[in-house]
Amino acid sequence: MDLRDRHVVVTGAARGIGAAIAESLHGAGARVVVADLDGEGASRFAGELEARRAASSIGLAADVSTREGNHALIDAAEAAFGPVEVFCANAGVGIGTDLTTPEAVWDTAFAVNVHAHRWAAERLLEGWLAAGEGYFCSTASAAGLLSQIGSAPYSVTKHAAVAFAEWLAITYGERGVRVSCLCPQGVNTAMIASEDQAQGFGSAVDVVRAAGRILEPAEVAEVLLEGLRAERFLILPHPEVQDYVANKARDHDRWIAAMQRLQARVLGAT
Repeated sequence: MDLRDRHVVVTGAARGIGAAIAESLHGAGARVVVADLDGEGASRFAGELEARRAASSIGLAADVSTREGNHALIDAAEAAFGPVEVFCANAGVGIGTDLTTPEAVWDTAFAVNVHAHRWAAERLLEGWLAAGEGYFCSTASAAGLLSQIGSAPYSVTKHAAVAFAEWLAITYGERGVRVSCLCPQGVNTAMIASEDQAQGFGSAVDVVRAAGRILEPAEVAEVLLEGLRAERFLILPHPEVQDYVANKARDHDRWIAAMQRLQARVLGAT
């Protein structure tokens, strides 16, 4: 897809991967809605983009953890720039550990990492199908293709995000709806910063750091832009993830044994 003059919404875009995506797509000529729970941060960053090109970006406060929040975001985006043509469901949370994780944490993980994608798609699909085109890009994770040692909620919800993207592509691809699923491994964002380890996600962070190179958000955004232009479904900023997925498919038992060894090595498990 050519991004020039396209109306793009990016959630979780005040900072981190979302901000890098918004900046990259804006640089490719898109009109970008910067959406984030941090409305002030979204407006501030959108102002920086707007200063580079007039009438090209706005910031909106958005709580994507509810159906109403997703629908309200899209309503506001369309009031500003017309029909949304590309929606990047990037907002995500890395929370929770094991079966002792409280129900409220599981609910939040599912709401932001999975249901937000579903709620946005249900609002967008009617218009996209009528127009014969639309582009949904979800940010999942390599954990959604493999697993996440140290966090059951993250692993389960990211698998669900990948599955939803696959279903969306299969169901509506022949009717003009394009779908991409971004699955990075370690990225230098607040999710792996030291303060997040105090929220119970620390052991998972240790595994991410041990698994391979930590990319900068701009590197991820560059790979995503190329993937969107090529209309590729699976976008892997860490290309080695494709090998891991192939190994998993080839011999599931051997892959699980290798993951158990990694867990023991990194976390000191027995």
